[in-house]
Amino acid sequence: MKIKGKVAVVTGGGRGVGRATSLALAEQGCSVLVHYRSSREGADAVVEKAKSLGVKAVSFGGDVRDDSVCRAMMQKAHNEFGRLDLLVNSAGTTRFIPHEDMEAVKDEHWEEIFSTNVKAVFQCTRAAAPFIRESGGGEIVTISSIAGILATGSSIPYCASKAAVINLTVSTARTLAPEIRVNSVAPGFIAGEWLQEGLGDQFEQAKAERAAANALQSVCEPKDVAEAVLSIITGSDQVTGQTLVCDSGTVIGSKGF
Repeated sequence: MKIKGKVAVVTGGGRGVGRATSLALAEQGCSVLVHYRSSREGADAVVEKAKSLGVKAVSFGGDVRDDSVCRAMMQKAHNEFGRLDLLVNSAGTTRFIPHEDMEAVKDEHWEEIFSTNVKAVFQCTRAAAPFIRESGGGEIVTISSIAGILATGSSIPYCASKAAVINLTVSTARTLAPEIRVNSVAPGFIAGEWLQEGLGDQFEQAKAERAAANALQSVCEPKDVAEAVLSIITGSDQVTGQTLVCDSGTVIGSKGF
């Protein structure tokens, strides 16, 4: 898909992978609505940077766990830009809870994580679909995680939610075809502010250990994941219902045993 002159909504676009994706789209001539829930300053900074690249951009605040917010956001994009072609579901959350500490997992953790990582993705996808169809078709890409494949990560509810996202990718790709393609990207360890905040003093050690165990002896930066998202959007229009793993070789492991 050629994206110059197209319009995208990026949820969680004010930081991390969402920020990198918003700017990567803008660099290729795509106007963007940058969604945020709490980081308005970050989203507004992304908007200004996108505008400096010669495209239109606007920020939009709200909690995507609320369906009315999702619908209003897509309407806002259509009102501002006159069309909608792309949706990148990047907003997400987790709780850092050791898997073996099952008693530490509370009902509110399940509710928060699944409402943000799964229900909100469905709601945004549903809200965007009519506008994307009206523009002649397009693409939806959701940020999943290898936690949904390997069942290792920040917490059991997080892993389960990302597995659900991969399943949701397939079901919505089937439902929205042929006009709209739906895919996901599953990153591994991302050396960004999200994990830095979550891991705290353990971040650098965890980063080094993860890199040493990966086939590529490295970990992802947000821009690497953004490039994976763009590779799906700007690549073959015959790809749908798929999950692209972008993990520095975590899933396949290092060379030796």
